[in-house]
Amino acid sequence: MSHVLTLVVDRTSATLSDAIIARVGAVIQSRPAVLLSPGEAADLPCAAPPDMAAVAAALEGTAVDAIPTRARGRRKGLLVADMDSTIVTTETLDELAAFAGLKERIAAITRRAMNGELDFPAALRERVGMLAGLPLTALEETWARTELMPGARELVATMRAHNATTALVSGGFSYFTSRVAEAVGFHIQRSNVLFDDGRALTGKVGEPIQGKDAKLAALRELAAARGLKMAATLAVGDGANDLPMLLEAGLGVAFRAKPVVAAQARAQVRHATLRALLFAQGYRLNEIVGAD
Repeated sequence: MSHVLTLVVDRTSATLSDAIIARVGAVIQSRPAVLLSPGEAADLPCAAPPDMAAVAAALEGTAVDAIPTRARGRRKGLLVADMDSTIVTTETLDELAAFAGLKERIAAITRRAMNGELDFPAALRERVGMLAGLPLTALEETWARTELMPGARELVATMRAHNATTALVSGGFSYFTSRVAEAVGFHIQRSNVLFDDGRALTGKVGEPIQGKDAKLAALRELAAARGLKMAATLAVGDGANDLPMLLEAGLGVAFRAKPVVAAQARAQVRHATLRALLFAQGYRLNEIVGAD
């Protein structure tokens, strides 16, 4: 079988039933399913790329993610991940803006930038400029309220345990990426730098801005450093600035993504946690580091 369709649910809110597995399997004419995690994830080996429109129809609107991959080389040697709304549950800049009373205004710009409606570097400079004078204590309070996306630690720990390089590459800020990278276990973190005068933000950000080109460049650079072909890489993100790396990676996953990203990415996760990225690589539950 040359291809695999992985079915995954968020086990805290749904169950992957035998009936769903059988219905989708019949549509794509798969071999018998391989159970990866009872009630949570299963592989459906098939002889050709699955017809995803037919798969969607077979799922009948259930909260099941279907991720197509090639059967060969499923386990990747490099992970490049976005941070905001991917590895953490929020947009940290928007949360920071709340301390200036500007959350809704700045969040509106963020949404447009993440959907590809605005130039990312210009939109970032504009939003950062609006925060000039904000006390540095706001950074500390924002970090204290930041939560990791479910499955983030398991994803990184499992890939590291299997000799993959893991990198957090963000259009956000080093204040947060450094802390997230340490908390989750990423080998590498890259992001933008917020300038301050020792007491408050100056409204300036370091140049050049780390945007979509920087993310794609990081994917290529880190793959080359490991001697990996693009087929052996995994990228995950949710915004338009992630799209180039998602399209080039061997497995590019749009995670709970903005419409423009979901429409173009070859694989997406709308319902499940970040554990889905492990199941899409063929990992079984007993191989996931830290799984309960």
